[in-house]
Amino acid sequence: MKIKDAEIISLMQDSRTQEKGVRALMDAYQSRLYWHIRRIIVDGDLAQDTLQETFIKAYQNFHQFKNDSQLYTWLYRIATNEALQQVNKLKKMQKSDEDPEYHMQNLIADNTEGSAEEIQILLQNAIQSLPEKQKLVFMMRYYDDLPYEEISKIVDMSVGTLKTNYHYAKQKIEEYIKENYER
Repeated sequence: MKIKDAEIISLMQDSRTQEKGVRALMDAYQSRLYWHIRRIIVDGDLAQDTLQETFIKAYQNFHQFKNDSQLYTWLYRIATNEALQQVNKLKKMQKSDEDPEYHMQNLIADNTEGSAEEIQILLQNAIQSLPEKQKLVFMMRYYDDLPYEEISKIVDMSVGTLKTNYHYAKQKIEEYIKENYER
């Protein structure tokens, strides 16, 4: 039985049922949020930790949920912010030989599975090379199939700016794949 957002919100707002509400919130959104975070943070363990932080922040700040957007929009915004904070921490700690480009090139070099997997790796590499805003917009639109209006609420950007960022991201990804795909 899938629980509706209205029920989760009601459970979360009542201190007697808040624990049940947190479990319902996690059951309803854990998978979607994990994959959203995972596309920003490539490391699975770090993505899992970031997901946990997302739910902790949602629990601690549920009183700030104003019900003026959908629950998943609010959660995606928290997850996005948490993931970006992790990326920024990693960038500060990262050494030059540990950048995503280096690891992606090694994956391509080790790839013996064939062209479909190689293109998928190239796509991930291309996405990682995008500027942060374009990367976020592209992933939310392409992978999560979110409408521009929802993305606008998550990243606090106008719909027109989002469409422009998505267009440029697609262009850059296509160019990257064309330039780096060896047949």
